[in-house]
Amino acid sequence: MPAAHDTSADRPDTEPVLYERRGAVAYVTLNRPRYRNAQNSAMTYALDAAFYRAAEDGEVKVVVLGGAGDHFSAGHDIGSPGRDAHLPFGRRAGLWWDHTDKAGAESRFARESEVYLGMCRRWRELPKPVVAAVRGACVAGGLMLAWVCDLIVASEDAFFADPVVRMGIPGVEYFAHPWVMPPRIAKEFLYTGDRMTARRAYEIGMVNKVVADGELTSSVDELAQRIARMPRLGLALAKRAVNQAEDLQGLHTGLDSVFGLHHLAHAHNAETAADPLGGMDVAAMKRAGS
Repeated sequence: MPAAHDTSADRPDTEPVLYERRGAVAYVTLNRPRYRNAQNSAMTYALDAAFYRAAEDGEVKVVVLGGAGDHFSAGHDIGSPGRDAHLPFGRRAGLWWDHTDKAGAESRFARESEVYLGMCRRWRELPKPVVAAVRGACVAGGLMLAWVCDLIVASEDAFFADPVVRMGIPGVEYFAHPWVMPPRIAKEFLYTGDRMTARRAYEIGMVNKVVADGELTSSVDELAQRIARMPRLGLALAKRAVNQAEDLQGLHTGLDSVFGLHHLAHAHNAETAADPLGGMDVAAMKRAGS
């Protein structure tokens, strides 16, 4: 009989993603708390492996995605010592070539097609419900991780933001904004770059539930256990049905369209500014948002 408890707790704390199974629920944890769980490629591929592991485990019926420490994710890694965008990783999300020996758009488009848009699309299709447990920052690339989840539970201290318009970029690579919030709210969210509180996110329907800071873990556990009592195939088919409806409403083609605009912005920055991010590093982004 399969073990009821499968843990990766014996791995060193330096693992970028932790995986633990308790009963029918797999807990996947982003594990770079020192950098507010900024996503480098090592984390992205480790997260992909964790989702694969949950998909293949017949005992797992629900997945919970959370972040170690005080924050869910501050977004893509644009400045930590572990930034590794220049390094090769085994491609899994598509057939675009390795980016590391290419230049310009050939490099950036190939890499972001794989690690951002491609990965997020694959994770959205995981045939098991995924619940995001969000505390603290859920910014830019962090939004993409939360948005591919089926449900989002946020603590009172959580906040959401996509400030990349400050870089001259129209939004993050997985541009689900007009599907997860009303279009006028999406425009305000992007035009200002302001933080959206958990309560506001709940009011517009982006978040399923807001709980007290100290109750996030227990609330998510309770929800995951309730879902896990449903039949596995029924959950998978219900998820596919809703995802298909979103795609019929234009999500899939919308993502492709805006991904092109995103790379137009990168190319413009590369010609007119210090770099494809418009010269905005972590410190500059913090100053602009203060």
